[in-house]
Amino acid sequence: MATESSSKSRPGISTFKGEDRALRAGRLGTGGLLLSVLAATAPLMVVAGVMPTTFAVMGIVGQPLLFVALGVVLVLFSVGYAEMSRHVHNAGAFYAYISRGLGGTAGASAALVALVAYNALQVGIYGIFGFEVSGLFATYADLSVAWWIPALVAALVVGALGWLKIDVNARVLGVLLIIEVALVVIFDIAAVSDPAAQGLSLHAFNPDTLSGAGVGTALCFCIAAFTGFEQAPVYAEETSRPHVLVPRVMFLAVGGVAVFFALSSWALTIATGPSAIVGEAQKQSAGLLFGLTEDRLGTTFTDVLHFLFVTGMFAALLSFHNVVARYAFAMGREGLLPAAFGRTNSASGAPGTGSLLQTAVSVVVIAVFAIADDKPTGDPTVPVLHLFTWLGNIGSLGVIVLMAAASASVIAFFVRRGAAGAQAWRLITSALAGIALLVIAVYTVKDFDVLVGAGPGSSLSWVLPGIIGLAVLVGLAQGLVMRSRKPEAHARIGLGNEAFQLEKAAEEAS
Repeated sequence: MATESSSKSRPGISTFKGEDRALRAGRLGTGGLLLSVLAATAPLMVVAGVMPTTFAVMGIVGQPLLFVALGVVLVLFSVGYAEMSRHVHNAGAFYAYISRGLGGTAGASAALVALVAYNALQVGIYGIFGFEVSGLFATYADLSVAWWIPALVAALVVGALGWLKIDVNARVLGVLLIIEVALVVIFDIAAVSDPAAQGLSLHAFNPDTLSGAGVGTALCFCIAAFTGFEQAPVYAEETSRPHVLVPRVMFLAVGGVAVFFALSSWALTIATGPSAIVGEAQKQSAGLLFGLTEDRLGTTFTDVLHFLFVTGMFAALLSFHNVVARYAFAMGREGLLPAAFGRTNSASGAPGTGSLLQTAVSVVVIAVFAIADDKPTGDPTVPVLHLFTWLGNIGSLGVIVLMAAASASVIAFFVRRGAAGAQAWRLITSALAGIALLVIAVYTVKDFDVLVGAGPGSSLSWVLPGIIGLAVLVGLAQGLVMRSRKPEAHARIGLGNEAFQLEKAAEEAS
């Protein structure tokens, strides 16, 4: 006891135990951060899956123009969001920003929405991943493998990688992403070089192609393709210069994604002809891209593309896993989850407990859908149309809601700091983006039955979006309870590591 007592009283020796509540700084540069963020967009999955689905379901030829329009909206959003990233460095990103602008109670609600939304986005991909791997086994090895077996194996591998250093994860994501993008670019060039009968038509960029009642719903489909660019601030604590790197990566990501997807969706219309794209998409569905590459680039290229389709989904799974683990870490550090989640792995600096949570959620959900699937090897309905579509749209709705709330928080944050005049143009862009995002959110909820392929009047049209609504309400209740019972903890919501650095300084000063 005497030794412990003397050590406490000696100047310069801190008893603060918060170091494991901070992520390791300096692990990511511009390249690593950009690749980690872009991997979540799963470019091949979007080109092969989302784009044909949007053409087929909504019947709108002007999908390339929608990507341009959404790019503009998200650049407007990024102006204020990036400026916030210069002032707030927290793995909780969305909820940290919302806390600093709209208060801790709103932040607690946003934290739970983010945890639910990103979990849903990540877990949903296991459905289409498992089904595609099952198809590869059947095609190339003549083996019948239930979709949920490769899905569970992938969940365990992703969980293991989640325990490693983030720079190791970035290298894995980078290699997969670069090869994936390269193959899509090769297809784009092939389509432009060998167009259908209508030639190099720019009809898909004609505003007249966006007339009709399906435009709002088509926006919901397309905005899901951008999900990932907003994750850059999640890694702020793990960069050496977050105030420089995070804004840079965000603008590079959203601009690059908008251009890449606009050109790739245009290439699809060129390869089939604008007048035929809707019919071909309805006929071939997710096989549209592969059929077009078979005609222009041959069987070998198409086989490689199928394989890269799988590795691209794996990259997205790992990217979302890392984000969920860091949200859980930030919430545990600030009392929104049990304290065990707010600790990092001593060896790698990764948020190990958050990683375990995300892996456990994935395994449980895959198991539930596997049990519900009465035709595991031959019927894609459960793993693809249910697991992928249901959870993917729940997650997309959650992210849209978070972006709209973050736009409002940017305005509140700078107004409270007395910087409204200096930041006027950023506040205007945030307001415009927030309004646009709210409109998209309303369309998403209104047309949720279309998005998930449910029939008119189906209970799924309100039960599934209701999950995000429930997360909002439960999070608000948690925030109110914390404000009443633990005001000091409530005051720390959104401060992240700053709160513990202040605590450390105060302890050392005493």
